[in-house]
Amino acid sequence: MLQLLIAITAICLLMLALALLEDSDDDNRGGGLMEPALIPIPTREKDS
Repeated sequence: MLQLLIAITAICLLMLALALLEDSDDDNRGGGLMEPALIPIPTREKDS
């Protein structure tokens, strides 16, 4: 039973390490989170 628990823990740690080392989708391939794209939104100007 202990060997099964150790094997499951090792697999989980390996999967976590692979997930953290995986490159993100950003342009500079530096890892981390993607920067949000800023899109201008047209607004109506008030005539005063």
